[in-house]
Formats: sequence, structure tokens, C-alpha cells
Amino acid sequence: MIDLNGKRALVTGGSRGIGAAIALALAEYGADVAFTYQRAAKKAEAVAKSIESAGRRAIAIQADSGDPEAIMRSVSEAVSALGGLDILVNSAAIGHTGTIADIDVNDYQAVMDVNVRAPVLFAKAVIPHLTEGGRIITIGSALGERVPFPGITAYAMSKAALTSFTRGLSRELGPNGITVNLVQPGATNTDANPADGEAADFQRSLTSLGRYAEPREVANAVVFLASPAASVITGAILTADGGAIA
Repeated sequence: MIDLNGKRALVTGGSRGIGAAIALALAEYGADVAFTYQRAAKKAEAVAKSIESAGRRAIAIQADSGDPEAIMRSVSEAVSALGGLDILVNSAAIGHTGTIADIDVNDYQAVMDVNVRAPVLFAKAVIPHLTEGGRIITIGSALGERVPFPGITAYAMSKAALTSFTRGLSRELGPNGITVNLVQPGATNTDANPADGEAADFQRSLTSLGRYAEPREVANAVVFLASPAASVITGAILTADGGAIA
């Protein structure tokens, strides 16, 4: 049963790409949605208007996921605006390419701060507000399990860490009736990795389906995990990569 009426969600990195698709899909199924963005104010405004046009409440919160204070503030603003939270979706992420021999240490640290530390801190801030039936869903990457080309090791490391985070947190929150799951997309048609990009043909060749995913297809997996239909699913890794790691 996919029914999110009355639920209140916070989506990090919700102004574009997969995050925006998730925010819009949650609203379509009845949730009120707060979401963070860093720089894309116009895109954030458009997402908020689309959510409101679906008859749901929306709040766009400017916050840098690399800043612990901004994380705490954004959760407080979401709780205040929506009257609480039932769902957290950790979607914000960044990537820097480069071999381990060449990657700048500041770029490496930025990837770890946003892709690993931020989901932990968002969860830490949200947990006190969750009750039985609460959901924490994190967006990882199929690259967390398979690294098919060089230059993405740091990014892949950051996404691999989310597997242990998900499994461990599911153990911690299970007694409270809160589920914790991970969705691992593969090549998805976004501004950051467009289906007509320079490496797109190679990425398509890795998949069983021979195509990119659309952001909404990843969002559909999140909606399912956020819904009562997934009430017994926790500590799970759902890979939505078109068969790239099959």
C-alpha cells in the first residue's frame, strides 16, 4: 500500500536530479516535504511550487551538507515548519574524480564530509523526532559495490561506507519500529551525469538493460521503502542500477 498521507519528510539535496525527483514523488503520494539545497535557489523554488501544486506543504531550506551547524539548523527548520518528521531521505552527495595518488586532500575530505558524515549527522538530528513507523532512507551508489574504472575510488569509498551505516543503524532503531534502508542507483540521467554525456555509452554498456535510469525510477524505490508496504524491510540494500553489478 503506497500511501504517505499525513507523513512529513526531509530530503537532503532536493533541488535537482534524484533528490528533486524524490521530493516530488513523496509529495505525489501524500507527504509534506522539506528539502535542502546548497546553491540552486531557482530550482529549489520550482520544486517547492510543484509540491504545493500537488496540494502538499513544501519548505526549501538553504544548507550546506558539509557544514554540521547547517545540518542541525535545517532539521530544526523542517521540524518547525512541518510540525515533526516521519521520513528522512539522505540524497545530497558530491563527487571529485582523481586517482588516490593525485586527488587533492581537500577534495577527498569534502567527499567524505558530504557523502558520509552528513547522512550520519542528519540521522542523529532527526532520530529524536521519529516514532514507530519512521523511515531513514539513504541514496548510495552501485559504485559502492563495483568500481569499473579508475579515478573514482574516493567517491566509491564514500558510498560503500553507507552500507555499514544502514545495517548498523537498522539494528539501533529496529526496536523502536523505525526502518533504515539504502538505495543504490547506477547511471541516472541527471545534470551531473547526463545520458548524452561523454562517458554515457560506456556506462550504458555496463548495464543489463542497456540504458540509463531516469530520476523518477530511483524515486519510485524510495517511495516504496517510505511506505507501509515496506514495513518489514530494514537494513536492506536495494540496487536500482539496470543490472550494472549483476
